[in-house]
Amino acid sequence: MKPYELVVLLHPDLEIDIDAPVAKIEKLISAVDGVVKKRDNWGKKRLAYPVKKQQFGLYVYLEVELKPESVRELESQLLITEEVIRFLLVKRLVLQRPATLAKQKKIKQPASPEAKE
Repeated sequence: MKPYELVVLLHPDLEIDIDAPVAKIEKLISAVDGVVKKRDNWGKKRLAYPVKKQQFGLYVYLEVELKPESVRELESQLLITEEVIRFLLVKRLVLQRPATLAKQKKIKQPASPEAKE
């Protein structure tokens, strides 16, 4: 299973009971043998331009783990879900920090005066 990030834009009228549509999305993820690792509600925000005749939307961020072959199935399910206005599902890059330069290279010793001759 590979890590993915899913950002879902929900209909703004669902602000009162946002747990129901998010639970529905989590159920869709588990139906394709996925696992939700993290869930974050970003709240209601004004959109830059109208999307499906809506000026506002509720953003929900999910970190999920999916099998690569089940991504297309999840996307098709999200497309037909009425509460979802838009979504973005991308593969999460796991970056590792490189070791510091001091650890990678040996500390250079100062040149001895005999070497200058």
